Amino acid sequence: MEFLSVIFMNFFGFDMVIFLAAVLNGAVFWFLKRNADKLHGMMNHNIYVPHFHLSRAQTNEQVARLREEDVIALNTTAGKLYSLFINITGIFPLLGILGTVISLLGLVSNMDNVTGNFYGALTSTFWGLIFAILFKFLDGVISPEIESNTRSVEIFLEQNSNEDIKAAKPVVPEEPVPEEAVPAVAEVEIVTEEYSSEMPAAVIEARSDEE
Repeated sequence: MEFLSVIFMNFFGFDMVIFLAAVLNGAVFWFLKRNADKLHGMMNHNIYVPHFHLSRAQTNEQVARLREEDVIALNTTAGKLYSLFINITGIFPLLGILGTVISLLGLVSNMDNVTGNFYGALTSTFWGLIFAILFKFLDGVISPEIESNTRSVEIFLEQNSNEDIKAAKPVVPEEPVPEEAVPAVAEVEIVTEEYSSEMPAAVIEARSDEE
Protein backbone atom coordinates (compact mmCIF):
# COMPACT_ATOMS: atom_id res chain seq x y z
CA MET A 1 0.00 0.00 0.00
CA GLU A 2 2.83 2.37 0.78
CA PHE A 3 4.32 1.73 -2.66
CA LEU A 4 1.00 2.51 -4.37
CA SER A 5 0.55 5.69 -2.35
CA VAL A 6 4.03 6.82 -3.36
CA ILE A 7 3.70 6.18 -7.12
CA PHE A 8 0.26 7.83 -7.25
CA MET A 9 1.13 10.76 -5.03
CA ASN A 10 1.90 12.95 -8.05
CA PHE A 11 -1.01 11.66 -10.12
CA PHE A 12 -2.74 15.04 -10.19
CA GLY A 13 0.56 16.75 -10.90
CA PHE A 14 2.80 16.27 -13.90
CA ASP A 15 2.04 12.53 -13.97
CA MET A 16 -1.42 13.43 -15.30
CA VAL A 17 0.24 14.58 -18.54
CA ILE A 18 1.92 11.17 -18.90
CA PHE A 19 -1.37 9.35 -18.29
CA LEU A 20 -3.20 11.51 -20.85
CA ALA A 21 -0.49 10.77 -23.40
CA ALA A 22 -0.86 7.06 -22.61
CA VAL A 23 -4.64 7.22 -23.17
CA LEU A 24 -4.09 9.02 -26.48
CA ASN A 25 -1.51 6.49 -27.63
CA GLY A 26 -3.78 3.64 -26.57
CA ALA A 27 -6.57 5.06 -28.76
CA VAL A 28 -4.15 5.41 -31.68
CA PHE A 29 -3.09 1.79 -31.23
CA TRP A 30 -6.71 0.61 -31.19
CA PHE A 31 -7.52 2.37 -34.48
CA LEU A 32 -4.24 1.15 -35.96
CA LYS A 33 -4.93 -2.48 -35.03
CA ARG A 34 -8.46 -2.27 -36.39
CA ASN A 35 -7.23 -0.78 -39.67
CA ALA A 36 -4.39 -3.29 -39.99
CA ASP A 37 -6.70 -6.25 -39.36
CA LYS A 38 -9.15 -5.02 -41.99
CA LEU A 39 -6.41 -4.56 -44.57
CA HIS A 40 -4.93 -7.96 -43.71
CA GLY A 41 -8.33 -9.58 -44.22
CA MET A 42 -8.65 -8.01 -47.66
CA MET A 43 -5.14 -8.92 -48.74
CA ASN A 44 -5.34 -12.44 -47.32
CA HIS A 45 -7.76 -13.47 -50.07
CA ASN A 46 -5.56 -12.04 -52.78
CA ILE A 47 -1.99 -12.85 -51.76
CA TYR A 48 -2.08 -15.84 -49.48
CA VAL A 49 -3.94 -19.15 -49.30
CA PRO A 50 -7.71 -18.55 -49.08
CA HIS A 51 -9.55 -19.11 -45.83
CA PHE A 52 -10.53 -22.71 -45.28
CA HIS A 53 -14.24 -21.87 -45.11
CA LEU A 54 -14.27 -20.17 -48.51
CA SER A 55 -14.32 -21.87 -51.87
CA ARG A 56 -12.05 -20.80 -54.70
CA ALA A 57 -14.99 -19.20 -56.51
CA GLN A 58 -15.96 -17.17 -53.43
CA THR A 59 -12.37 -16.07 -52.95
CA ASN A 60 -12.01 -14.99 -56.57
CA GLU A 61 -15.26 -13.07 -56.28
CA GLN A 62 -13.99 -11.18 -53.22
CA VAL A 63 -10.70 -10.43 -54.93
CA ALA A 64 -12.53 -9.13 -58.00
CA ARG A 65 -14.44 -6.67 -55.80
CA LEU A 66 -11.25 -5.14 -54.41
CA ARG A 67 -10.53 -1.62 -55.63
CA GLU A 68 -7.06 -0.15 -55.74
CA GLU A 69 -8.35 3.12 -54.25
CA ASP A 70 -9.71 1.37 -51.14
CA VAL A 71 -6.55 -0.69 -50.65
CA ILE A 72 -4.26 2.33 -51.04
CA ALA A 73 -6.43 4.42 -48.69
CA LEU A 74 -6.36 1.76 -45.97
CA ASN A 75 -2.62 1.26 -46.35
CA THR A 76 -1.98 5.02 -46.21
CA THR A 77 -4.14 5.42 -43.09
CA ALA A 78 -2.35 2.51 -41.41
CA GLY A 79 1.02 4.08 -42.21
CA LYS A 80 0.01 7.44 -40.71
CA LEU A 81 -1.43 5.85 -37.56
CA TYR A 82 1.66 3.68 -37.10
CA SER A 83 3.95 6.69 -37.50
CA LEU A 84 1.92 8.62 -34.90
CA PHE A 85 1.95 5.61 -32.55
CA ILE A 86 5.72 5.09 -32.58
CA ASN A 87 6.36 8.83 -32.22
CA ILE A 88 4.14 9.11 -29.15
CA THR A 89 5.73 5.95 -27.76
CA GLY A 90 9.16 7.53 -28.11
CA ILE A 91 8.30 10.59 -26.01
CA PHE A 92 7.32 8.74 -22.81
CA PRO A 93 10.89 8.49 -21.46
CA LEU A 94 11.31 12.19 -22.29
CA LEU A 95 8.09 13.03 -20.44
CA GLY A 96 9.38 11.11 -17.43
CA ILE A 97 12.65 13.03 -17.47
CA LEU A 98 10.78 16.32 -17.89
CA GLY A 99 8.55 15.52 -14.91
CA THR A 100 11.64 14.68 -12.85
CA VAL A 101 13.31 17.96 -13.76
CA ILE A 102 10.18 19.95 -12.92
CA SER A 103 9.90 18.25 -9.53
CA LEU A 104 13.57 18.87 -8.76
CA LEU A 105 13.19 22.53 -9.67
CA GLY A 106 10.31 22.69 -7.21
CA LEU A 107 12.59 21.08 -4.64
CA VAL A 108 15.18 23.82 -5.13
CA SER A 109 12.63 26.62 -4.78
CA ASN A 110 10.87 25.04 -1.78
CA MET A 111 12.96 23.12 0.74
CA ASP A 112 10.08 22.65 3.16
CA ASN A 113 8.80 19.45 1.53
CA VAL A 114 11.99 17.77 0.36
CA THR A 115 10.67 14.21 0.64
CA GLY A 116 7.45 14.91 -1.27
CA ASN A 117 9.16 16.71 -4.14
CA PHE A 118 11.80 13.99 -4.38
CA TYR A 119 9.17 11.26 -4.58
CA GLY A 120 7.30 13.29 -7.17
CA ALA A 121 10.42 13.43 -9.28
CA LEU A 122 10.81 9.66 -9.13
CA THR A 123 7.16 8.91 -9.98
CA SER A 124 7.38 10.84 -13.25
CA THR A 125 10.37 8.80 -14.33
CA PHE A 126 8.61 5.63 -13.18
CA TRP A 127 5.45 6.19 -15.24
CA GLY A 128 7.41 7.38 -18.25
CA LEU A 129 9.41 4.14 -18.31
CA ILE A 130 6.36 1.95 -17.59
CA PHE A 131 4.36 3.31 -20.52
CA ALA A 132 7.40 3.31 -22.80
CA ILE A 133 7.93 -0.41 -22.12
CA LEU A 134 4.22 -1.19 -22.52
CA PHE A 135 3.83 0.54 -25.88
CA LYS A 136 7.16 -0.80 -27.09
CA PHE A 137 5.75 -4.28 -26.49
CA LEU A 138 2.60 -3.38 -28.45
CA ASP A 139 4.81 -2.03 -31.22
CA GLY A 140 6.43 -5.46 -31.46
CA VAL A 141 2.97 -6.98 -31.82
CA ILE A 142 1.68 -4.67 -34.56
CA SER A 143 4.83 -4.00 -36.62
CA PRO A 144 5.00 -7.47 -38.29
CA GLU A 145 1.39 -7.11 -39.42
CA ILE A 146 2.10 -3.63 -40.80
CA GLU A 147 5.12 -4.92 -42.74
CA SER A 148 3.15 -7.90 -44.04
CA ASN A 149 0.32 -5.64 -45.22
CA THR A 150 2.77 -3.33 -46.96
CA ARG A 151 4.30 -6.23 -48.91
CA SER A 152 0.85 -7.60 -49.76
CA VAL A 153 -0.32 -4.22 -51.07
CA GLU A 154 2.82 -3.93 -53.22
CA ILE A 155 2.17 -7.39 -54.70
CA PHE A 156 -1.50 -6.54 -55.27
CA LEU A 157 -0.68 -3.30 -57.09
CA GLU A 158 2.01 -5.00 -59.15
CA GLN A 159 -0.40 -7.74 -60.22
CA ASN A 160 -3.03 -5.19 -61.21
CA SER A 161 -0.43 -3.18 -63.10
CA ASN A 162 0.62 -6.23 -65.11
CA GLU A 163 -3.01 -7.06 -65.88
CA ASP A 164 -3.65 -3.48 -67.03
CA ILE A 165 -0.63 -3.60 -69.31
CA LYS A 166 -1.83 -6.86 -70.84
CA ALA A 167 -5.33 -5.47 -71.30
CA ALA A 168 -4.04 -2.26 -72.90
CA LYS A 169 -1.69 -4.05 -75.29
CA PRO A 170 -3.42 -4.30 -78.70
CA VAL A 171 -3.67 -7.73 -80.26
CA VAL A 172 -2.38 -7.55 -83.84
CA PRO A 173 -3.99 -10.26 -86.02
CA GLU A 174 -1.66 -12.21 -88.21
CA GLU A 175 -1.99 -11.19 -91.85
CA PRO A 176 -2.23 -14.03 -94.34
CA VAL A 177 0.78 -14.33 -96.56
CA PRO A 178 -0.15 -13.76 -100.23
CA GLU A 179 0.46 -16.61 -102.56
CA GLU A 180 2.70 -14.45 -104.76
CA ALA A 181 5.12 -14.03 -101.84
CA VAL A 182 5.59 -17.77 -101.48
CA PRO A 183 8.57 -18.76 -103.58
CA ALA A 184 7.72 -21.46 -106.10
CA VAL A 185 9.69 -24.61 -106.02
CA ALA A 186 11.79 -24.68 -109.12
CA GLU A 187 11.40 -27.75 -111.14
CA VAL A 188 14.73 -29.05 -112.11
CA GLU A 189 14.73 -31.12 -115.18
CA ILE A 190 17.45 -33.65 -115.15
CA VAL A 191 18.53 -34.31 -118.60
CA THR A 192 20.29 -37.53 -119.09
CA GLU A 193 22.29 -38.05 -122.13
CA GLU A 194 22.08 -41.50 -123.48
CA TYR A 195 24.57 -42.88 -125.80
CA SER A 196 22.90 -44.25 -128.80
CA SER A 197 24.27 -47.14 -130.65
CA GLU A 198 23.67 -45.17 -133.78
CA MET A 199 26.14 -42.41 -132.81
CA PRO A 200 29.26 -42.36 -134.88
CA ALA A 201 32.15 -44.36 -133.47
CA ALA A 202 34.46 -41.36 -133.78
CA VAL A 203 32.30 -39.25 -131.50
CA ILE A 204 32.16 -42.06 -128.94
CA GLU A 205 35.91 -42.46 -128.99
CA ALA A 206 36.43 -38.68 -128.64
CA ARG A 207 34.24 -38.59 -125.60
CA SER A 208 36.03 -41.55 -124.10
CA ASP A 209 39.36 -39.75 -124.51
CA GLU A 210 38.00 -36.64 -122.76
CA GLU A 211 36.87 -38.72 -119.80
